Amino acid sequence: MALLIKAKDVYVEYTGRDILNIDELEIYDYDRIGLIGENGAGKSTLLKVLLGHITPPGCKINRLGRFAYIPQLDEVILQEIKDYALVSKLGVEQIETGTMSGGEETRLKIARALSEQVHGIFADEPTCHLDREGIDFLIGQLIYFSGALLIISHDRYFLDQVVNKIWELKDGKITEYWGNYSDYLNQKEEERQSQAAKYCQIAAERERLEQAAEEKRKQARKIEQKAKGSARKNSSQSSGRLGHQKTMGSKQKTLYNAVKSMEHRIAALGDVEVLENMRTIRFRQSKALALHNPYPITAAEISKRFGSKVLFEKASFSIPLGAKVALTGGNGTGKTTLFQMILNHEKGISISPKAEIGYFAQNGYKYSGNQGVMEFMQEECDYQVHEIRAVMASLGFSANDIRKALSVLSGGEIIKLQLAKMLLGRYNILLMDEPSNFLDLPSVEALETLMKNYEGTILFISHDKRLLDNVADLVYEIQQGQIVQI
Repeated sequence: MALLIKAKDVYVEYTGRDILNIDELEIYDYDRIGLIGENGAGKSTLLKVLLGHITPPGCKINRLGRFAYIPQLDEVILQEIKDYALVSKLGVEQIETGTMSGGEETRLKIARALSEQVHGIFADEPTCHLDREGIDFLIGQLIYFSGALLIISHDRYFLDQVVNKIWELKDGKITEYWGNYSDYLNQKEEERQSQAAKYCQIAAERERLEQAAEEKRKQARKIEQKAKGSARKNSSQSSGRLGHQKTMGSKQKTLYNAVKSMEHRIAALGDVEVLENMRTIRFRQSKALALHNPYPITAAEISKRFGSKVLFEKASFSIPLGAKVALTGGNGTGKTTLFQMILNHEKGISISPKAEIGYFAQNGYKYSGNQGVMEFMQEECDYQVHEIRAVMASLGFSANDIRKALSVLSGGEIIKLQLAKMLLGRYNILLMDEPSNFLDLPSVEALETLMKNYEGTILFISHDKRLLDNVADLVYEIQQGQIVQI
């Protein structure tokens, strides 16, 4: 067991908010850590601090090994790759800067990291833009990697296969959980149940003490009223009567002392909050046009080519009404192109005349503008403001976020906003192109719940195995120009 990194006093502040507030962290050679947290929690910042790309004032980091870094796609810097066999296995056909797809760039930077002789690998969303085959190959490589791993990922299947520890980053602090992501969820549920039981126990004791204190107050008030009545009587009463008044005063004092004691015990109980459940989205379906066609989208022997590259050759498929249908296939096989063909009503594709199609684009996170969030959400929407606010709150937006301009939102926030806008829209069919990319894990799980409960028809592209397993009623895969049900 060798210590690779020891960090102390990791404090990072941004616009008056503590992004990181960590007293001490250690990474050992056996650690395979999944770093999770909401968008904007500071996960990428923590990786850069530990690697030395950012040096906060007062932070002390002792690095006892060499580390490779797999950054997010927009940070990639193409360099010489030492293992061309590995590049080929990852599916990168050429490595010229500016001519590569997102999937090829992701595969290239993974190949670069795996080809280096390092003690550990730090990776920031390494599965983004990888197809299923690429993800499975990466899992295989990382399972047999002998060094430490620190990985940011929203892919639950990937985390379950690769990591043995979860670091949850929340409010600038790290909480450590042993096991993979599923183990983490089980531990969080145990925490929630324990907190709920403790809350109920404390609430019951507080209520008992408050009722007892109120009863003592009532008794004291009755004695006080009797004492006032006695004082109005003739001042020439006997000394025995005065002695009785003194006894009554002593009883009153004893009761008030008991009340104070109970109030102290109530204060000592403290406040215990129940951990909130994993966020879920509950959308009221828009009153869109009813569809009666059992297959609102069908394709009969469609063909598509770009130059000499054939994407589809007499391919056919049908989308059942109300079904959640997943579309899979390797990078570059034509999944997004097929969505565009549906949207353009190209030859061979039949769409129900009453279909109202909402489209979530893969590059939605690049959206920018100075339009206000609520103004954006109210466009083409039949929902009231309070309903929009409720939906956005379920996706993690605060009351302050709703007053912002779109231009100041993060990529993850824009994605969630566009998902919410589409789901509140006047649609009965949704086309969703990699909707879970760049979302934090709570939002991915919320999206999953939404898709399962959505009353309309959904056709979605995804390489997220958990999303496919938990949501899809039907899966089509593009194979050698054909669209095959699997």
